[in-house]
Amino acid sequence: MEKKNIISWVARIVVAFILIQTIFFKFTGAPESVYIFKQMGIEPYGRIGSGIVELIAGILLLITRTRAIGALLAFGTITGALISHFTVLGIEVNGDGGLLFAMAVVVFLFSLLLLIFHKEELPIIGDKF
Repeated sequence: MEKKNIISWVARIVVAFILIQTIFFKFTGAPESVYIFKQMGIEPYGRIGSGIVELIAGILLLITRTRAIGALLAFGTITGALISHFTVLGIEVNGDGGLLFAMAVVVFLFSLLLLIFHKEELPIIGDKF
């Protein structure tokens, strides 16, 4: 297995794991998750909607044929999360020591890496990116 393929798989698994494990908190209405989306004024629809998008992205990332679309979906979603951290929530949210922000940065960087690795697989952009 070539080095790029190994790096891609590691990035895909890490991003999918982070996205999928956080949706548990969104779908169960965990107080931390409700707090975040109330701060942004989009509770409960933003919480549930972003959870659905993250679930879809996580699944698409783990399927080789759809990995680029999953990466694009994850990148777009996490960009919104980072903007929320910078404009509304702050780096540390509700005493988490910056953990949510750090996970968002990891998802952002790995999703970007995956987009670079697999850009030719995107039907919208293909080789124009």
